[in-house]
Amino acid sequence: MTDRPTLRSSLPDPLSSPPGTPVAVAPPPAGTGQPAAAELPLVAAVARGVALIVVLPVRLLWELIAAAGRLVYRYLLTPTGRFLRRWLLAPLAWALHRLVLLPLVWAARHLVWLPLVWVGRALGWVARTLVWLPLVWVGRGLGWVARTLVWLPLVWLAYALAWVARTVIWSPLLWLARRGLRPPLHALGRALRWLAEHLVLRPLRWLGAALTPLGRLLRRGIGALDRLFSAAFVGLLSGIGWLVTGFVRLVVGFVRLLVAAVVGAWRAAGWVLRLLYRWLLRPIGRALRWLWRHTVLPLLRAVRWVWSVTVVPVARGIRAAWRATVVPAARWVRHAVLDPARLASREVLSALGLRR
Repeated sequence: MTDRPTLRSSLPDPLSSPPGTPVAVAPPPAGTGQPAAAELPLVAAVARGVALIVVLPVRLLWELIAAAGRLVYRYLLTPTGRFLRRWLLAPLAWALHRLVLLPLVWAARHLVWLPLVWVGRALGWVARTLVWLPLVWVGRGLGWVARTLVWLPLVWLAYALAWVARTVIWSPLLWLARRGLRPPLHALGRALRWLAEHLVLRPLRWLGAALTPLGRLLRRGIGALDRLFSAAFVGLLSGIGWLVTGFVRLVVGFVRLLVAAVVGAWRAAGWVLRLLYRWLLRPIGRALRWLWRHTVLPLLRAVRWVWSVTVVPVARGIRAAWRATVVPAARWVRHAVLDPARLASREVLSALGLRR
């Protein structure tokens, strides 16, 4: 909160002058060419009265609250904070660091971490010596057994079977194919070739030579029909294209007109809303924000400060006094008076038979 200089009006004080005294009006500066505007003493007096009745008390109250806040901050809160930081928080932090954190770190390092490291090394040595090395030896033994007793006999058996198949089966079959089956197959192939040449190819050549003129005539007729149908199809497609183009142009024109109308309406609505926002909503929002910042917010801050300075300490004091006076007395009355009286009345009623 800062001290703001009080703005003094340049108007004459009508309250200090006796009634009926004419008020001197400053002449307009020479050379302006404007007529002198006559001031209204009544309006000035009303404005000065409103300022003295409304603005001055609020200003004095605000300055009083600001001065009280500065005094409390300078002579109460700042020394209290320094005292707490120097004589409470700093020793407490030193004690926590020296008496709690360092012993915990030492205990965690020497009582937890180093034993865990030793246990991990011992477990690693045990796992390597009693588990890994025996497994390696067993794996090597199994590999040697598998290679010597399984793989090599299988290799020798495969070599033997390959030699038997090559010598006993493949060689006789190859000799039989070369000596016994090749000449008959060669003769059969020549016979099939002669039959295909004289019974299939030559009749097909004669038939092709006979059908060639008929094929040329048929090709010419098909070409003429093709040209005729092509011309008709092109004309039909041209007519359909003209109709579709006209319809598309009509639809596009209608859509353009509709879009232009929608865009114009949108722009007009935006222009109206922009004017409404610029000339109505934004000034109202700025006025409400100014009122909130300069009236409600300072009032809320002042109320909160007064509450924290007055009500909260008083409530805390009342609570402490209640706990220091009323609560022990109530406990003493309950333990020393009410409980013995209740027990005595219960025993009397039990002795008289009025209570079971």
